[in-house]
Amino acid sequence: MEVAAYPAASPAASPAAAADHTETPQGVGAERAGVQRPVHLLSALFPAAALAACGGGEAETGGANVPAAFTRPPPDDAVRSQALGTTANADTAAPLSSAASGTTTPLPTADEVLDFAERNYAAFFPGRQDTRDNLAFGPYVYRHYPATGNYVGLAGSSVYILGPVAGSTSDPVLAGTTADFAARIYADRKPASDAEAARFLGQATLDMSDAATAAVRNLGLQVWLVQEMAKPPSTSNWDWMVSKGLDKDETARNSGRGSDPQIWQRLLSAPDSLRQRVTLALSEIFVVGLDGITGPWRQFKLGGWWDLLANNAFGNYRTLLEAISLSPAMGQYLSSAGNQKENAATGRLPDENYAREVMQLFSIGLYELNPDGTKKLDASGNPVETYTQATVSQLARVFTGWNRENDPFDSGPAVMRKNMVLTAAQHSTLAVNFLGVTIPANTDGASALRITMDTLAAHPNVGPFIGRQLIQRLVTSNPSPSYVARVSAAWANNGAGVRGDLGHVVRVLLTDVEARSAAAAAVPGYGKLREPMLRFIQWARSFKATSITTDWNVGDLTDPATRLGQSPLRSPSVFNYFRPGYVPAGTPIATAGLAAPEFQLANESSAAGYLNFLQTAIPGNRFDLKLDYSTEVALATDASLLVDRIQRLLCAGALQADTRSTIVSAVSSIVATTDAGKLNRVYTAILLVMASTDYLVQK
Repeated sequence: MEVAAYPAASPAASPAAAADHTETPQGVGAERAGVQRPVHLLSALFPAAALAACGGGEAETGGANVPAAFTRPPPDDAVRSQALGTTANADTAAPLSSAASGTTTPLPTADEVLDFAERNYAAFFPGRQDTRDNLAFGPYVYRHYPATGNYVGLAGSSVYILGPVAGSTSDPVLAGTTADFAARIYADRKPASDAEAARFLGQATLDMSDAATAAVRNLGLQVWLVQEMAKPPSTSNWDWMVSKGLDKDETARNSGRGSDPQIWQRLLSAPDSLRQRVTLALSEIFVVGLDGITGPWRQFKLGGWWDLLANNAFGNYRTLLEAISLSPAMGQYLSSAGNQKENAATGRLPDENYAREVMQLFSIGLYELNPDGTKKLDASGNPVETYTQATVSQLARVFTGWNRENDPFDSGPAVMRKNMVLTAAQHSTLAVNFLGVTIPANTDGASALRITMDTLAAHPNVGPFIGRQLIQRLVTSNPSPSYVARVSAAWANNGAGVRGDLGHVVRVLLTDVEARSAAAAAVPGYGKLREPMLRFIQWARSFKATSITTDWNVGDLTDPATRLGQSPLRSPSVFNYFRPGYVPAGTPIATAGLAAPEFQLANESSAAGYLNFLQTAIPGNRFDLKLDYSTEVALATDASLLVDRIQRLLCAGALQADTRSTIVSAVSSIVATTDAGKLNRVYTAILLVMASTDYLVQK
């Protein structure tokens, strides 16, 4: 029984790995045969647990045994929970406001809480029991489980348990409030509509296909995520290039041919869409760009880099960080490959490039952070820096002596797939002092690297710093502090005491109440501008693009005047295509104090270039792609059905009524009595949806 895999939203939540151990309950109710309850069940399952003494006895109500405590007013704790804004009838949940985020998140209803208890803790609350409304005798809505003698009920927004599970058959135990359970209940829900499932897929994957939408609705978010993460990685970029003979092609050695196709084929066709979506997000945090790589076999360096990220997308951050640090692609991109120790005679000092960026960009950031991502302040109210220039200079010593294996020219590209190796004679033997840790002088290079990786991965900044950027890349540019805090908690502990479990972090991030709540999505400032390359990938996947030649010759799309202004693995610098804190000056976004990272790519030229690009791409007049519009053509005589189909595929049905009406009118004006006319309707509907702000801003 997994008790603490998804901690409740309450700051008081403290997952307990010991929750899987059982003991025989003591005291009242322990005589019920065979009933076991977990050690620390209340602290692990119910984060706000507190005993409420109300007296004993049972009363007969409606033919059922009702605990006497459920026929009297609730204890003071329920009064406290009602002060949050809920009513006495827990079947109608009032919203919980977050002053920090300015959002309003709906609370789960009584039935949702009780259903959740039955699904997740069937050992204590077995079978589907009826909800009983005992408001005539007291404020409780509850369910009774005769097989175990347990009760679970609500008074207002307070949740109580009673019976052997609580260690008492007379005094109900406060288990928390509906707000405490909101995050887990949202994470456990099955989408109620295709649009809701598609919206989830728009954040989690690269398209919103019919099959994936049906699977999410059928399985629910958690089961779907677990199954997707269990899929093995798709055919690697490296193996795809080998299958094309590029490793034997002398003309490819120095030309870099295949650099773009090897990534496009994976993003546009690989079946592990969740993994590729997360890999794309990671590639914008841990950046390597083609233009920063030189020498032979550039395409294989880049392919090995993508494969590294894909293989570790659901693994452990500590493992990923070391793999990144030893990657020959990263070694060349940030000049740690061939970095040599200090030489007093010549004045040479170790290259500091990677030492700086591994802290600034890949782990702890520039400023000390609270778990919710807000900056820590000193006594004068100024942000506290995480490191100094002296820290960089010290840490640079760790990254000396590492380089790729020798002779890459004559042995083919295979060396570009291997970790860099250490040449001890080129490694600094000086002591290293950084972030409160000392690596003693004369420590060997491998041990120094291990200590460094352990120190960085354990730093409390990593969860909020990297976690917030993952939220930005997948869900929203301006997550509330409470959302960041929940992701940070997931980063710190996956429920089994493991830190940096990226798969767990992604599951929590995507199923969080702030990611899934329609009320949160409706708040101004929520969401993110869709990245240009994501728009292209989504369009191609939505309409089942295949490569005519099987070579996926899409090319470089970074020209903003004629193409997208963005292309995968072609970031202009290690700082990505845009900064996570970018604010477009002189806009309402700036006035509201919000970040809008992707807007750093948006200008007059890129807006016009994008639309011109779509006009030729959608009909299939560009690239090596063949699209399948057969389903849409079959609907083309009904403009309304056609537009609704396309908006469900592309933006989860998010078109506002006036936008939808305008597009339907425009599509209807095209005569659809011929095959050409029907295709023109399809092309126009896709273009107009993808040009609309309702599509461009992912909610």
